[in-house]
Amino acid sequence: MTARSFERTPADLRPITFEVGVNRYAEGSCLVTFGYTKVLCTASVEKGVPPFMKGKGEGWVTAEYSMLPRSTHTRSKRERDKVGGRTAEIQRLIGRALRVAIDFKKLGEQTILLDCDVIQADGGTRVASICGAYVALALAVGKLKKAGTLANDPLVNPVAAVSVGMRNGTHLLDLDYSEDVSCDVDMNVVMTASGAMVEVQGTAEKQLFQRADLDAMIDLAAQGLQKISALQQLAIEKGLKL
Repeated sequence: MTARSFERTPADLRPITFEVGVNRYAEGSCLVTFGYTKVLCTASVEKGVPPFMKGKGEGWVTAEYSMLPRSTHTRSKRERDKVGGRTAEIQRLIGRALRVAIDFKKLGEQTILLDCDVIQADGGTRVASICGAYVALALAVGKLKKAGTLANDPLVNPVAAVSVGMRNGTHLLDLDYSEDVSCDVDMNVVMTASGAMVEVQGTAEKQLFQRADLDAMIDLAAQGLQKISALQQLAIEKGLKL
């Protein structure tokens, strides 16, 4: 088997960190790193909700995602007027994942906007964004609670995500870029801290895979997500003390 980055075994995560309070203006902020992948996540609270939510007495959570021009090996152009298909798909995924975390009725008619900006990309930018955005979201909710603007805690489901894949019959956890582009199968798994499934995105890139492989990769993801959820919780606790 080809050596993995950071001298990992197939079941190891890359080094993961959550640095909180990196933006002094945002209600919640987190710089998340998965190995060499780095994403700045901020949570901004705004009064009001989108038109389709008005009058329901409920809040809303949405997300935007972007990659900075030199976050990859070559410079890419900024998406100024219209986002590309990949960007739109990823930010919809982030939004869906984070809406699971919130009870909209308890949030009230306000919107939390999550911005995920990739500073450096080495695979797994979407799953890192989800993990960092949840930390930023939790910190923003904590700030609202401290300010006395929420009667009840709207956080209901801690959410995390990780990638898994299969190469030459070996199941791999937390793919970096070199693994992502060479895998026979790659998959993104989003789960709550309790182990409930939120979303699974899986594709056979070069060869078909069996149901047993699917089950094995989801089990591998669940093991990794337990560790990530623990790191998220520690970061949130630290951020709430700042």
